Amino acid sequence: MADTKREIERKYEGPPAGGDAPLPDLTSVPGVSGVIDKGVAELDATYYDTADQRLATASLTLRRRTGGDDAGWHLKLPVSEGVRDEIRAPLSDTVPEDLTALVRSRIREAELVPVVRLLSARDIRHLVDASGTLLAEVSVDRVRAERLSGGAGSAEWTEIEVELADDGDPAFLDKVEKKLRKAGIKRSASASKLAKALDDTAPRKPEKAGKPEKAGKVADVSKATTKAPKPEPPDSTPRTAGDHILTYVRAQRDAIVELDPAVRRDVPDSVHRMRVATRRLRSTFRSYGKILDRTVTDPIGVELKWLAAELGVDRDQEVLTEHLTTALDDLPSDLVTGPVQARLSTWSGARRSGSRQHLIAVLDGKRYLDLLTTLDTLVAGPPLCEAASKKPEKVIAKAVRKDFEKVADLVGEALELPPGSERDLAMHDARKKAKRTRYAAEAATPALADPAADLVKSMKSLQTLLGDHQDSVMVRGALRELATEAHAAGENAFTYGVLYGRAEQRAAAVEAELPGEWEAIEDKGAV
Repeated sequence: MADTKREIERKYEGPPAGGDAPLPDLTSVPGVSGVIDKGVAELDATYYDTADQRLATASLTLRRRTGGDDAGWHLKLPVSEGVRDEIRAPLSDTVPEDLTALVRSRIREAELVPVVRLLSARDIRHLVDASGTLLAEVSVDRVRAERLSGGAGSAEWTEIEVELADDGDPAFLDKVEKKLRKAGIKRSASASKLAKALDDTAPRKPEKAGKPEKAGKVADVSKATTKAPKPEPPDSTPRTAGDHILTYVRAQRDAIVELDPAVRRDVPDSVHRMRVATRRLRSTFRSYGKILDRTVTDPIGVELKWLAAELGVDRDQEVLTEHLTTALDDLPSDLVTGPVQARLSTWSGARRSGSRQHLIAVLDGKRYLDLLTTLDTLVAGPPLCEAASKKPEKVIAKAVRKDFEKVADLVGEALELPPGSERDLAMHDARKKAKRTRYAAEAATPALADPAADLVKSMKSLQTLLGDHQDSVMVRGALRELATEAHAAGENAFTYGVLYGRAEQRAAAVEAELPGEWEAIEDKGAV
C-alpha cells in the first residue's frame, strides 16, 4: 500500500564529478548544534516515463530505487517550488498499480518504460539542534546518469541537496542557504536529477552550417544596425479575444488533469475543485460561443456535465447531511424529541448512491480518458470563429454583458413571483446563471481588468445568497421526507417541523434581502 511524505528540499550545484565537494562548517548555521556524518549510501534508481516524456513535461518523477533507507517505488508530485509529495510503494518488478493510477491523467493509455538510470554515491550529514532533533539532511551526491531510451548518452555531475526534516520550519532552509552562498555554492539550474539527466543525455541535433558569402561580396550591415528590430511578444501573451479565452480554457483543462491524483488520494476539497473546473470549462464554451464554435464544444460540454455529475454523486448528499446536522445541533435540547439523529444517519447512509470505488472506476474509465484527450485536441487545434481574431475589449465584453442581462431577467422574474415553488425554481435558475456569468467574468478579467473583476465579486455574492436559498429548499424537501418516515415508524415528528420552520425562515430572509442586493449589483452594472 502506498504512503505519502511531504518533501521540502533545495538543490545546489557541486564541482565537476570526481572533484572535491567540501561543505562549509554548517555548525555555524543558527539553530544547528551538531553535524552528524551518516556515511555514504549507494543508490541505484531507474526512472520511468512514456516514450514522449509526459511525466517529465509535467515535472512528475516515477522511479524504482534500491539502496538507502527508503528503497522502493517513489512517485513525486509537485506542490510548489521546492515542495513535492512523495508517494511510496514497496519494491516490485513492475510499476505498482497504485502509482500507475496516480499518473493516469497524464499517460492515458501510453506505456511506462525505463528512460534513465541514476547511480548515486550519497554522502549524508544530519544537522541537529541542541536536543539532538533532526533539522535537515544535507547530502553530497556524485551522480552518473545512463540513458535507457530515447538516446544512449551518459553524464556525470555532483550536486548538494538539503532536505528539511519532517514537520520542520521551511525558514530553516534559508539559513542553510545563506551559509552555502557565502561559500560560493549556488542553486542548481535543474529542478531535479531527472531533469538534468534527460537534458544532459539527450541526443544532440547537428548544427546547421551557415551559407558562405559569395566570393567578392561583402555583407552590408548598415541598414540592419540603424534601427533595432521590434521585439515580438512571447507566444503565451494573449492578444486577441480568442487568445484570452483559450488561456482560460487551457487553465481549466490543466486543473482537471492536475487534480486527478489528488482526487484519487482523497485529498480534502480536491473533488470539489475538479468539479468546479469542469463547470468553468462548460460555462466558458456556452458563454463564448462567438469565439469557440459550439458545434464542436457542445458535445464536449455534455461530457463535462456528465463528469461533474459523477464527481458530485456523494458530495451533494454529504452537503445536505451537513446542513441538517448543523441545524439539529443548533436546536435547544428541549426541542429535540425522538431518535432524530439516528433517523438522520440512517436516511443519509441509505442515499449515498456513490462510493470511492465508483469514482475511481470513472477516472480509470475510457469515457473520462477520452474526454481528457478531446480537451487536449481542442486546446491544440481550437475551433475558432471569426470573432476570435478581434480585439478582446469588444468581443469578450459583449459576451459578458449578454450573460449579465440574462441574470437580470431571471432575478426580475423571481422577484415578481409570490413565495412558493415557482419562485424557488426561478431563484435556482438565477443562481445557475449568476455562476455562469461569474465564470465568464473570470475569463474576461485579464482582458477587461477591474470592471470584470468587480463583476466576479458581484456574481459571487449573488451566487452565495441564492445558494443559501437553494440550500433551504433542499433541506425542507429532506425534512418532509424524514418526517414522513418518522411518522410511519411511530416516532414523534415534532423536531422535523421545528427544523422545517427554521429553514423556511432562512429562505424568507434571503428573499427579503435579494431586492437590495440586486439593486446594488445593478447600480454597478456589467463590464
